[in-house]
Amino acid sequence: MKNAKEFVVTILQKADIDVNGNKPWDITVHNEQLFKDVLLRKNLALGEGYMLKWWDCEAPDEFINKILTHNLHTEIKENFRDFLYILPSLIFNRQSSSRARIIAERHYDLGNKLFESFLDPYMQYSCGYFYNKEDLETAQKNKMDLTCKKLQLNENDTLLDIGCGWGGFAKYAAENYGCKVVGVNISERQIEYARNLCKDLPVEIVNSDYREIKGKFDKVVSIGMFEHVGPKNYNEFMDTVKRCMKPDGIFLLHTIGSNTSSVNCDPWVNKYIFPNGSLPSIAQIARAAENRFVIEDVHNFGPHYDRTLMHWHNNFLNSWRKLENDYDETFKRMWEYYLLSSAGGFRARHLQLWQFVFTHERKEQPFCRFV
Repeated sequence: MKNAKEFVVTILQKADIDVNGNKPWDITVHNEQLFKDVLLRKNLALGEGYMLKWWDCEAPDEFINKILTHNLHTEIKENFRDFLYILPSLIFNRQSSSRARIIAERHYDLGNKLFESFLDPYMQYSCGYFYNKEDLETAQKNKMDLTCKKLQLNENDTLLDIGCGWGGFAKYAAENYGCKVVGVNISERQIEYARNLCKDLPVEIVNSDYREIKGKFDKVVSIGMFEHVGPKNYNEFMDTVKRCMKPDGIFLLHTIGSNTSSVNCDPWVNKYIFPNGSLPSIAQIARAAENRFVIEDVHNFGPHYDRTLMHWHNNFLNSWRKLENDYDETFKRMWEYYLLSSAGGFRARHLQLWQFVFTHERKEQPFCRFV
């Protein structure tokens, strides 16, 4: 235990992180089992240790930022446990149609009350766009409007929204651009909410896996859903969009991404937050688009996700008294760690947020840029 502690303390000091120090990003360790556990199970142990109150930190977001910025996560060698963790993702299709609803049941169906507590009125569970010092609601409207402009939406369009969430973007597009929208989702809680949110608008919410979508659409959008598709299904996802989009259509893909091409599933996030999730790289997305689409535009606004997550965290803490009868203290710490560690990941530029704009290869008219 003493050697494990000394090793971890020495590594952390490379990033100006002290154990039991007084800087906002220093950690206070309550259970020294943490040191040995972190050496054995790395990210998974760090997240579980926070949930169990083995350690605390005034600013976990900045703690994670410093770890990633200084590449401390590479200081601990890969071991056989790591290989065993990623092996199922390499062999099996963990995002097959038969397994697709696992993420809905374990995350998106946790309860609309939870998500209402920290999201904006449009229930946008993805990155906002901050031009200046806007509040969260304005930043999310900025994002939705930017997305509509990139899609060149108009009142004559039919829009397919793959993974429509709680229906906020469908509502915004129908209200502000006059288009007809078909939103596709597999979360029962989200579908019920979206249908109510979009009532009296030309919006249809369909309970369907993306692989089963039928029909032809002028424009296609997918916001914050591609992270659940998985590398073994990227080609099929792109084939679905190609099949559903009219010859002169436009497709916008909005997704969190990784700087490297791999399985990209953090063990703690996979176990507690997004089961079977996987973050794509630009290379993986480009390969899936090859021979299917022309990439017209790529826009990275990952740093905006840092600000978005910090807004969500503040909202979550301010709403906790309304939630504490439904969720326990361990859940609270889990959710805090999820939001703050993610913010740190974006701050360190370890995580990215991309918007891709695609058209068909044989599009007759040249693509007109949105700006």
